[in-house]
Amino acid sequence: MSNRKLNVFLPLLMAVVLALGMFLGHKMPGSNTGGTTVFFTKPDKGPVQEVLDLIKTKYVDTLNTETLQQEAIEGILAHLDPHSVYIPPSQLQSVNEDLEGNFEGIGVEFNITADTVNVVSVISGGPSEAAGLQTGDKILKVNDSIVAGVGITTDKIRKLLRGPSGSEVATTLLRNNKQIVAKIKRGLIPLYSIDASYMIQPEVGYIKISKFSAKTYDEFLEAMRKLTKAGMKKLIIDVRQNPGGFMDAATRIADELLGDGKLIVYTKGKDFPRTDFKTKRPGMFEKGALTILTDEGSASASEILAGAIQDWDRGTIIGRRTFGKGLVQEQYDLDNGGALRLTVARYYIPSGRSIQKSYSNGRDAYDEDITNRFNHGELVNKDSIHITDTVPYQTASGRKVYGGGGITPDIFIPFDTTRFSPTLMAIYTRNSFSNFAYHYYTSHKEEFAQYKDAEDFTHKFQTTPALFDQFKEYAKKDSVPGMDRLSAKDETEIKSRIKALLARQLYRSQGFYEAINATDPVVKKALEVLDKEN
Repeated sequence: MSNRKLNVFLPLLMAVVLALGMFLGHKMPGSNTGGTTVFFTKPDKGPVQEVLDLIKTKYVDTLNTETLQQEAIEGILAHLDPHSVYIPPSQLQSVNEDLEGNFEGIGVEFNITADTVNVVSVISGGPSEAAGLQTGDKILKVNDSIVAGVGITTDKIRKLLRGPSGSEVATTLLRNNKQIVAKIKRGLIPLYSIDASYMIQPEVGYIKISKFSAKTYDEFLEAMRKLTKAGMKKLIIDVRQNPGGFMDAATRIADELLGDGKLIVYTKGKDFPRTDFKTKRPGMFEKGALTILTDEGSASASEILAGAIQDWDRGTIIGRRTFGKGLVQEQYDLDNGGALRLTVARYYIPSGRSIQKSYSNGRDAYDEDITNRFNHGELVNKDSIHITDTVPYQTASGRKVYGGGGITPDIFIPFDTTRFSPTLMAIYTRNSFSNFAYHYYTSHKEEFAQYKDAEDFTHKFQTTPALFDQFKEYAKKDSVPGMDRLSAKDETEIKSRIKALLARQLYRSQGFYEAINATDPVVKKALEVLDKEN
């Protein structure tokens, strides 16, 4: 075709195409309704997204669409298992920090009493210690924000104090009735998952694991090295009230306790092929006598550890039946900054049993399970334990064990209901123990200088009659009823708790557990069991 003919033909062709496009555009669905079309068809969003889009663009009133989306997601997840959850953007950081084992902040523990932020403890080696903060300081201002006497909440003060590592925050403090300004350079603050590790008796080590985070295995190795060096030949691992966390942390710890090539756990789901997790390396403690302490708050990764130890007859499980969570979640980040934690598989411990309790009656019934255990008498009587899966499984030695609702301990220790009389319940709900311990410590610091460490404090400190009377007067002012009619059991509990919380003021969680374990019946039983083993 000649250039001249092409110059005539092209404008004509473009005009025809333009006219055709305008005609088809007028005829396409949605052209006069505000709807969108792509290549003659609507995009396949699904009805839920379509409804949300229509509400957003057409509804008569202005709505918070983020709230609508969250409620829609939660409504869908309510038809799944209880552990598939939506994490909104506002909560994702704190959830991830807890599992990652650190956060960026100033490194203090605080409480709020009488509308005042009190520094309860200063993390050793942290930014606040470097800036000179002390237990007993009261925080009045954070930068230009007044935080005293303004109805401050824990979340608000946490947001003010936390920030990127290396950034600076100015705090105005009240100390000995004088105001001082401390400038603190924020840093990376560890969130420890091992609350205590110490020699509870000659040759017997104790490790308390509060959760299974990304740092738990490293913490466990460090604790084991310390205890081994101190002469440990027998071990108590306490996972009571441990809600779980990373499965990898539990399997790696199990690898330190079991022989080579042993199955720890396997996972399997509809679109999740069976995956076996076995021991891979020589462990630090494959032979010594071992006990695992559990209760109804021990869940998920805690149950993997306890279940593997029980199924291989490696140690003795002592306490009460565990929670019963045998589901595996994967976390998927969402475009809005939140995340979906979705159940993708079940896990099975070495005997082949699943320990996931039933959720067929809905989430409300599932959430009330622990309360129902109490009401049915299970927490105080082993014979009341209700096993939903009656198919027997066998441990390595041929002992019968059961699935379908947690790990049933080898030795049952009942829940001590007498520890929660109406008076004691009032003390706990008013936080009177912690508040009293804080005020007593800050006004008697010089008296505690004589103790060199948590062990020394536990052996030497006693809750004297004078100290006990001071607490009684404090509790009365706190409107605690029945302080003049205490039973002998109440008095023993109060004295023990005061000592433990003063130990916590001095030595944080390590001090608390060293003191409280001295009278703990589950720990006492573990020591009896270990004493009988070579």
